[in-house]
Amino acid sequence: MLQPAPAAMFDHYLGISRLLAGQLDFRSAIRSVAAEVAHIIPHDHLDVCVLLEGGNYHTAYETGIETAWGDLAGAPVVNSPIRSLLRGEVEFLLADDAMTDPRFHFEGAFKRPIVEQSLRSRLHVPMKVQGTIIAALSCSSHRASVYTMEDIERARIIADLLTPYFFALQAAEQAQRSAIVEAEARAREEGLRQGALKLTEALEQERQRIGMDLHDQTLADLTRLARRIDRLSRNGEVASEALEPLSRSLQHCMQDLRQIIEQAKPSVLQLFGLAQAIEHHLDRSTRDTGSAIEWGLVDETHGALEQLEPTVSVALFRIAQEAINNAVRHAAPLAVTVRLEADDERLSIEISDDGTGLAKARGRIGGGIDNMKTRARLISARFATGPGHNNRGTVVRVVLPLGPHDPAREPN
Repeated sequence: MLQPAPAAMFDHYLGISRLLAGQLDFRSAIRSVAAEVAHIIPHDHLDVCVLLEGGNYHTAYETGIETAWGDLAGAPVVNSPIRSLLRGEVEFLLADDAMTDPRFHFEGAFKRPIVEQSLRSRLHVPMKVQGTIIAALSCSSHRASVYTMEDIERARIIADLLTPYFFALQAAEQAQRSAIVEAEARAREEGLRQGALKLTEALEQERQRIGMDLHDQTLADLTRLARRIDRLSRNGEVASEALEPLSRSLQHCMQDLRQIIEQAKPSVLQLFGLAQAIEHHLDRSTRDTGSAIEWGLVDETHGALEQLEPTVSVALFRIAQEAINNAVRHAAPLAVTVRLEADDERLSIEISDDGTGLAKARGRIGGGIDNMKTRARLISARFATGPGHNNRGTVVRVVLPLGPHDPAREPN
């Protein structure tokens, strides 16, 4: 079989990442990348088998051929033909003819799709987050003896590309289920079914924001990968050693995505309010740098924050969070200050630092500024950035209009 040139192979890997960006459900994600995967590993059937909460059950998201595997919303892992891989007992599975391979035909195995669809050649690799298996990537062909160990290595790279997105989607779905359970319990206790509807709507909005964060952050990382690959391509032949730094870069992407998901439900905000949540994040962010950064928060809102609609509070917290992160990560400040002010007409949040300023850091934080602008627009707030006092450091300011009938306020 003729194999694509190394540079073309990297283009297909990048194509997978670009096609994944913005996908917000498992089925559309796997279907969106099927054609690009086929350029790297030919297949008649492609699926991602996702472990459900607890790891004792799983479900499959398929493309190419629809089988009975995709119809099972929660099948026991003990009956899976690839249970040894899902349990972490083997690093991969490679079969020349799965129709006769005893590894797929143990007692109780749900092997019917293999036989019905004549899925002979099969390869399977795990999808891991921090060493824990969350899913498995599987490719199958009607022809026997199609796949080799080289295909296993390529499948591992594809799995590394898919894993952050599937982990994020899995976390979002779990958050959705938890929020629905919480909302229904509150509605039963208080007799307010409208509360459940409102919470569900807020959850869907947050899920869309998670998609936006994944899209922006991942594309920034992929841009750096694209530049590196372009240099390798211009140099001619791409050495196999180039796969190792690519894998390391992908791991960094996964780490960033895990942080986004970890911060998707700011419990401090839910429990104690906006000012306390910002103060908590400011303290943690400056402490985590390992540098002696002074910080302070001044709250002169006189209770106005407590009147904000929950969706507005989340948006304002995200803006403050991003501004604080940009300051401590990129500006090398000695001090960061957050000031909250409010009157009858408006509420403002100002994040200032005495660091290196936007001019030197813009290339690294441009996507973050765009996200802050987008969040401000979604709640009809004004957003501005500029130099600090005496042209030193940076000031980020968001101003939210308030009024007696303003939608940002919760109804009495």
